[in-house]
Amino acid sequence: MTRAETFRALHRGRLPDDPLVLPGPWDAASARALADAGFPALAIPSAGVAASLGYADGETPAEEMFAAVARIVRAVDVPVSADVEDGYGLPPKELVERLLEAGAVGCNLEDSDESGLKDAHAHADRLAEVRSAAAGRLFLNARIDTFLRGESDPARTIERAALYVEAGADCVYPIGAPVAVLPLLRSGTRVPVNVFARIGEGPSPAELGELGATRVTFGPGLQRRATAAVTEIAALLR
Repeated sequence: MTRAETFRALHRGRLPDDPLVLPGPWDAASARALADAGFPALAIPSAGVAASLGYADGETPAEEMFAAVARIVRAVDVPVSADVEDGYGLPPKELVERLLEAGAVGCNLEDSDESGLKDAHAHADRLAEVRSAAAGRLFLNARIDTFLRGESDPARTIERAALYVEAGADCVYPIGAPVAVLPLLRSGTRVPVNVFARIGEGPSPAELGELGATRVTFGPGLQRRATAAVTEIAALLR
């Protein structure tokens, strides 16, 4: 079984209180630590990588992001998915090639940019092209930014999810969705649902699973906690 097949299989048949927990490494050292802790797969957050490279979130050049993904993948023996923001303007075939060259088994693609939410049908078309180019070699996680962009009606999120699933998305990621609407989103979606969690805050991964999460990710939460720890150590050293 390839790593991509292993990663896909991790999403199947999960019990409600046992979602797939995917912590987010930002470099090779953090990836090794997380893999050694026993996590079966990892999900690279673009914001965490950006911070580690000295960039603001969303400003990492594509070349540097793919190089960072490759370093992380080389450091571990578990499948690694990567957040590649909105795809850096790359044509679908090139985007897929770059991800596969880096060794990623999956990717997040978001449906907004600096101007706001993208046209849902146009984004679905792009997802379909990525899906076709990947030919089963990548697990496609479609991030839905409605809640981040002030669209509070869950129906709008479900509508976008349906379009993206029809286009071939393996998973949908309604980032920022209020906990109270997770059961509704779960019932209205035919594929796994990725839920964002804050470390040490709010429901536990198991509780999020009971509410509808198939998998749980933390964005740059681990990187920010690590930076906070370094800040505390620096204060002690002074």
